[in-house]
Amino acid sequence: MRILVIGGAGYIGSHAVRLFLARGHEVWVYDNLSEGHRAAVPADRLIVGDLKEAERLDHAILMNRIDAVVHFAALAYVGESVTMPAKYYQNNVANTLTLLEVLRRNQVKQIVFSSSCATYGIPAVTPMTEETPQNPINPYGRTKLIIEYALRDYAAAYGWGTACLRYFNASGASSDGSIGEDHKPETHLIPLAIQAAMGQRPPLEIFGTDYPTPDGTCIRDYIHVTDLADAHVRALDWLETTSGAHAFNLGTGNGASVRQVLDAIERVAGKPVPHSIGPRRAGDPAALVSDPAKAVRDLGWKPRMSDLDTIVATAWAWHRR
Repeated sequence: MRILVIGGAGYIGSHAVRLFLARGHEVWVYDNLSEGHRAAVPADRLIVGDLKEAERLDHAILMNRIDAVVHFAALAYVGESVTMPAKYYQNNVANTLTLLEVLRRNQVKQIVFSSSCATYGIPAVTPMTEETPQNPINPYGRTKLIIEYALRDYAAAYGWGTACLRYFNASGASSDGSIGEDHKPETHLIPLAIQAAMGQRPPLEIFGTDYPTPDGTCIRDYIHVTDLADAHVRALDWLETTSGAHAFNLGTGNGASVRQVLDAIERVAGKPVPHSIGPRRAGDPAALVSDPAKAVRDLGWKPRMSDLDTIVATAWAWHRR
C-alpha cells in the first residue's frame, strides 16, 4: 500500500514507519517536526508540513497517490492539556478534522488512528475491554475520544474503514538502539528512572506508596513500542478487507508497579535508581491494565517484546547510546 504517516517522525510513528517499510509498503512521513525528529526517518520519505495545512496535505496525497493514512500527530502531555486546553483542542481536534476532510475530498477511506487508554478515565474495574465506558478526566483524553466519535460517523456516512488503537504505556526502544524515546520535556516513568540512574537528572519522585496494590505503588500496562508498531501494520492490513469503525486496546494484559519498574532497571543497569517518595498525584488511578483479547483475535497480534526486562533493556541501550 501507499501510506502517509502523519506524525511519523515521533517516538511511536518512527518505529511504525520502519516496520511498514520493512514489510514492503510505500511510505511517506508528514510531520512538522515540533515533537518529532528529522533523523528518525529516511530523509527521502519526509514531507515537512503542519496538520492544519490542507493544501499541503492535498498535495502530499495526490502526488504520492496515497491509499491509506496512519495518524500519530497529537499533543500528548496530560498536565499541559489541563492548563492549556485551547492548544489541545486546536491541534488534536480541529487540525485532525482538517485532515479528515482532505481524506474525504481525495477518496482516501482507510485510516488508523492513535487513540489512548486516557479515553477511559478512571475505570471501575480492570483489565479494561473495548466496552469499558469511556469517561476521560482531562482535555487530552477528551480530544482523543472526540476524534474516535468523528471516525465512527465518517465510517458510517462515507463507507470508511477506521481503526482506533487505544495505547496503554508505550515504552522501550528499537532493538538496534538507533531510535527510542526522546521527549522534551520527558514525563514517562521508564526514561525518567533511567536518566536518574545515569545521574542525568535529580532523583526520581515516586508519587504515592499507599495505593491498594501489592506494593503500594501505581500499576500500569507497559507495551513495547515495536509491538505497538506491529499492531499498526496489522490494523492497516485488516482494513484492506474490512470497513466500518473499530477500536482495539493495545497492552499486554499484565501490569507492573512503579517499584517493579525500578527493580527491573536496577537489574539491567546494575546500579540503583535514586528516588524519593512524594504524595499521590490527583487523578492517578491505582491500576490501568488492558484486556488485549480483541486485537489478538481480530488482528492476529501478539506482544512479543513487552516483558518488562526486554522493555527496560532496550530503553537502557538507547539512553546509553
